[in-house]
Amino acid sequence: MNRLLIKPAITSAFRAALTLMLCAGTPVSAQTFPLPAPGEDLIGEVRSVEAVHEDTLLDLARRNNLGYEEIELANPGVDPWMPGAGTVVVLPTRFILPPVPREGIVLNVPEMRLYYYPKPKKGEQPVVITYPVSVGRMDWKTPVGVTRVVAKDANPSWTVPDTILAEHAAKGDYLPKVVPPGPDNPLGRFAMHLGIKGYLIHGTNNPNGLGMRVTHGCMRLYPDDIAALFKIVPVGTSVRIVNMPFKVGRHAGELYLETHPPLDEDLARYHNNRTPLVEAVVAATHDRAYSVDWDVAQQAAAQPLGIPVLISSKPPLPPAHSSAVQAGTDKPGPEVSLITAAAPLH
Repeated sequence: MNRLLIKPAITSAFRAALTLMLCAGTPVSAQTFPLPAPGEDLIGEVRSVEAVHEDTLLDLARRNNLGYEEIELANPGVDPWMPGAGTVVVLPTRFILPPVPREGIVLNVPEMRLYYYPKPKKGEQPVVITYPVSVGRMDWKTPVGVTRVVAKDANPSWTVPDTILAEHAAKGDYLPKVVPPGPDNPLGRFAMHLGIKGYLIHGTNNPNGLGMRVTHGCMRLYPDDIAALFKIVPVGTSVRIVNMPFKVGRHAGELYLETHPPLDEDLARYHNNRTPLVEAVVAATHDRAYSVDWDVAQQAAAQPLGIPVLISSKPPLPPAHSSAVQAGTDKPGPEVSLITAAAPLH
């Protein structure tokens, strides 16, 4: 794939941190997880399966509710079209929840994944539901910001925008102005309109492209996923679209980092620049000082695998030791420098 920054050799420390994340097993649920308590940010577990002769990574991705790029990312060196019988394929089914309010729909564009936080009924356990998505390609970006679901359509017609008509006509492919419901409709069977005019969360009539930057800016789900989501998302639900290649989260007193390739249009900002990584770590540790293994963190940033990796090397210091950060008035003490000074900004 073309979105990796570089592919350095995996260091022993990074390999050890990654190995801790892997386990074999059968999924209990492909997409629904109990919502962690505040201060806990990880859901799911990384699993692995053995490919059979006829499997491709596309087959394994769809079978396990993953997108194409995320399963390819987690398996560098594996032939996506012929993994080979007996090849162990990593399933990146452990996630750090994006560090934004846990409400409504949250979609992280570089991750190409959607999280939905339904409002629990009285007595119900809160859950988070997650789906892979396709997003807009570089010349048709998926917009970042906060909006809402303003309308829902079952069996929608697609009124083709003039810009898309012109794009196809330039290739000798003349589209109708309106595509009726049916197997030729790229919106699939369900569509949710957003408050950003012209943008939708919808299904697809071509699930093989799921989990890639292939749309004209809309967010596309597998047919079964959009059918399930469509049923439970009410009109008025908030939708927060973010651009976070680096997610940092906490679990059982430890700190984890999940990295994804930056969007092509953002590569200049991330190339040979530690600032975005340090900013993500500092934002996640504002109330607690951790000793961060920066070698592992920088390896994860340089070779994104889309899998949460342990980056703390000892338990966090108690809140009293990081009160300067909490107050925001005094200079941070030496413990906080473990987070910032160990990784100089460029």
